[in-house]
Amino acid sequence: MTHYRRTDVDGVEIFYREAGNPDHPTILLLHGFPASSFMFRELIDRLADQFHLVAPDYPGFGHSEAPSREVFPYTFDRLADVMEGFTDKIGLAKYALYMQDFGGPVGFRLATRHPEKVSFLIVQNANAYEEGLPESFWELPKALWRDPSPENFQRIREAAMSDEALEWNYTHGVKDISTISPDSWVLQKTLLDRPGNRDIMVDLLYDYRTNPALYPEWHEYFRKHQPPTLITWGQNDDIFPASGSHPYRRDLTKIDFNLLDTGHFALEEQSEAIAAHIRRFAAAL
Repeated sequence: MTHYRRTDVDGVEIFYREAGNPDHPTILLLHGFPASSFMFRELIDRLADQFHLVAPDYPGFGHSEAPSREVFPYTFDRLADVMEGFTDKIGLAKYALYMQDFGGPVGFRLATRHPEKVSFLIVQNANAYEEGLPESFWELPKALWRDPSPENFQRIREAAMSDEALEWNYTHGVKDISTISPDSWVLQKTLLDRPGNRDIMVDLLYDYRTNPALYPEWHEYFRKHQPPTLITWGQNDDIFPASGSHPYRRDLTKIDFNLLDTGHFALEEQSEAIAAHIRRFAAAL
């Protein structure tokens, strides 16, 4: 049974899903853009008999509180601060990190701050290498990073959060579109339509420019601490393509590498396969 809970972290109400026995190994599930913990619903059901699963919504996402931009800076550093406080608040002393999309820069900040707390990594279309930011997709975000003009903010708002873009996030690269539920992008649109929410997302897309500068620090964490790492990557993703998955093998020796024939939100089509990989991988540790 999944429980739907809320807790206060530094004055921000954080919504999270929790399932499984807390005495079992914990997996902290960190979602992507512009999604929420909803993306983990099937995986939680598939793994709750063996693991303790915790899936929070970041501030401004899902069902968590969305403080105004005037009082809360929407940066990846700040999201990581809140997620660090969240793990302390609910008593997670040791956990694996499942990271997808935005979950990567949040999770890798947590891991580099507290490597002793991380038991293993699960990386699913979460980038940590320059090879994973192809110009074919990232030209517009990089233009915003170079020139944060109102015009570029408006361009990326329209490109990243139009109805068509929200649907495309889920349907590009999949094997069978008829198996992909529209509930995900309909929910995302509803949440994005809250006053000020799209501005929050654009702030974070602009702040994404801070992540490549941290890649060397993350690589050093990989090399020094060698966290056991499971890669389950949707290889047909145009946002974070498979070119970003291979470099992990340069820095990690305890790596289980799997490319899946699906797109960006791989759990929508491959949750059963990913759950099986996690069970197998964890059993071998």
